[in-house]
Amino acid sequence: MNTVLQESIYISLSEGQQLHLRHIYNPDNLGPAVFFLHGAVENGKIFYTHSNKGLAPFLAAQGYQCYVADLRGRGASLPAINADSQYGQTESILEDIPAFIAKITEHSGHFPQYWIAHSWGGVLMNSAFARFPQWIERVKACAYFGTKRSLYNKHPSKLFQANLLWYFLAPLISKKKGYLPAKKLGWGSDDESKKSHWQSMQWAKISPWIDSDDQFDYADVLQALSLPPILHIAGVKDKALAQPIDIQKFIDESGRGKQVMNIYGKRFGHRHDYNHIDMLTHPMAHHDQFNDLVAWFKSHQS
Repeated sequence: MNTVLQESIYISLSEGQQLHLRHIYNPDNLGPAVFFLHGAVENGKIFYTHSNKGLAPFLAAQGYQCYVADLRGRGASLPAINADSQYGQTESILEDIPAFIAKITEHSGHFPQYWIAHSWGGVLMNSAFARFPQWIERVKACAYFGTKRSLYNKHPSKLFQANLLWYFLAPLISKKKGYLPAKKLGWGSDDESKKSHWQSMQWAKISPWIDSDDQFDYADVLQALSLPPILHIAGVKDKALAQPIDIQKFIDESGRGKQVMNIYGKRFGHRHDYNHIDMLTHPMAHHDQFNDLVAWFKSHQS
């Protein structure tokens, strides 16, 4: 059988907060655990729908146990981000991600051997590897969709989405509201806390990869490490947020491990010209990057 089921798992944190983890799996084929992490102004639904569309159900049908995270305040994690939300990406790296890893290990019986991220989620994952290098040898392979840290491209859409919206308007709105209501503004599928927006904005501005809370130097630590093999997926229509130049700069600062970048679009023999979002949501992705991701994982099974 190829039945794919879904269930929600909740992780209790301090001050009444709960993290949400969506378990998507085939009960007749419970294979390796996969950890999924979304990016900024997003939640875990970038990887799945309740009707089993998306990357996580695709992998679950092939026997992977998929665990899709909602970072604190996003998606089905409670309470939702509001003006009282004081946490940022430092808490995501030091608290949320370790809590997800611990719960996945407890629930599946195994440390998650494969990690998948979209956009800023890959920055958080590599930051977590820098903080917890003991995890590296336990992860067989990663795949990052449209992940960059700093924006180097100068495309007009980048100047609008990053320079005008993210760097100029977003701080003003966050200061007034106490958080960034990105969903209401139509800027994304979820909101950002004031701190998480501010911290991610600093890193996106071609500045040092250093934590603003404790001055931890991620770039310096990673240069001495060899991360798990990472497949980087770029879309030919991803002009603003993750062009190949942006992804390559992130590769260059992410240690000595094996990293490969594939670009997806019709001129490369694929079935669609993918952008930053539909690289994970377009129906043709099953025939292109999803299949390549499965092959990548299988080539790193041992």
